[in-house]
Amino acid sequence: MVLEVADIDVTPGAENEFAAAFHGVKEVLATTPGCRSVRMTQGVESPSRFVLLVEWESVEAHEQNFRGTDRFAAWRAAIGPHFAHPPRVEHFRDL
Repeated sequence: MVLEVADIDVTPGAENEFAAAFHGVKEVLATTPGCRSVRMTQGVESPSRFVLLVEWESVEAHEQNFRGTDRFAAWRAAIGPHFAHPPRVEHFRDL
């Protein structure tokens, strides 16, 4: 299992629109083969900052089953317009 961590800065003032877009497209991500769980968090002190946490069976599952498909295009089309800049995305493993 790997954890995808995406640090997302949303354009200030667009937080509610981003959250609504995420809820509207969450299932596209959650139903991807190899996806185990999806969680989006919002900063308390920095409400324009969001952190997406996705558990994947493997990095390959993320890249091949999601990023390399139309699912990613639909996902990014829904939430991408609210980004202040491209998110920072990394994968992590438990120790």
